[in-house]
Amino acid sequence: MTEMKIDSLNIAAIDVGSNAARLLIKHIDIDLDGNPTIRKSLFLRIPLRLGMDVFNEGKLSDKRADQFLHTVKAYRQLMKVYGVKIYRACATSAMRDAKNGKEVLKRREKDAGIKMEIISGDEESQMVYDNHYSLMSGDGNFLYVDVGGGSTEVTFMSNGKRLFSHSFNVGTIRLLKNKVKSETLMELKNTVEKVTKGYDNIVIIGSGGNINKLYRLANKRDKTKDYLPVDTLRRLYERLNKLSVEERMDVFSLKPDRADVIAPAAEIFLHMASSAHVDKIMVPNIGLADGIINDLLASYLNKKKKTMRDEKKA
Repeated sequence: MTEMKIDSLNIAAIDVGSNAARLLIKHIDIDLDGNPTIRKSLFLRIPLRLGMDVFNEGKLSDKRADQFLHTVKAYRQLMKVYGVKIYRACATSAMRDAKNGKEVLKRREKDAGIKMEIISGDEESQMVYDNHYSLMSGDGNFLYVDVGGGSTEVTFMSNGKRLFSHSFNVGTIRLLKNKVKSETLMELKNTVEKVTKGYDNIVIIGSGGNINKLYRLANKRDKTKDYLPVDTLRRLYERLNKLSVEERMDVFSLKPDRADVIAPAAEIFLHMASSAHVDKIMVPNIGLADGIINDLLASYLNKKKKTMRDEKKA
């Protein structure tokens, strides 16, 4: 018997990071009890690489700003095709740091026909934490690490309680461009070591395109369910680090925009594992765009339930 549904809609998220811009569209069916069934309809990733400009020059070039505009325009058209009812478009680390970030958004928002927001590091950290809460809400100690092009979001939870959450300006493109100060990296490592001290059997939950790719590149016999053993990651990092970007593309069949940042990403995760004394990394395939959609859906469902209650009272 087909379950009755009272509503269905498409929700979209645009995540403009330091390395790439992503569009995620999900279709939601809502049943008579207000419970949602969620299916992914579309996911696109375009390597805009805004951080290449920002972390070198401190601002976005006209060329990169135009590429950003064309990308967002294309995403807007796809959202129309899919009949998206609700969306949110967020820019993170590169736009936060760009001297002309707000100006670029304001100037191109009208042309693109999409309202864009530059979200703070704390809001980004909160959103990705909320997205992975179900994975970390049970018994145990979990260190959530989301490595992006411009920043790394870190959240530590123990037995369902959040003890620490912060965004650090340590990212793959920043490392690639030698724009991470030694004291900033040391602060990240020391902070993680301090907040996790005294906790045993910690599991890292890794997020971001690079850790997912590293997981897939890992030798199958070393994989255990959803975990990437840290020893396996270390061996893979050592192998990647010896190769040029072109050699990584050839040996591992990587795209150019992944081949240059994958070793810095592995390095950050290894620092986190060392600081927290962790021997395995869980790799669920969810990111900031999923968190944006989950947040929008929760708000929509709350409004829907309130409307239904008001109608019953009337």
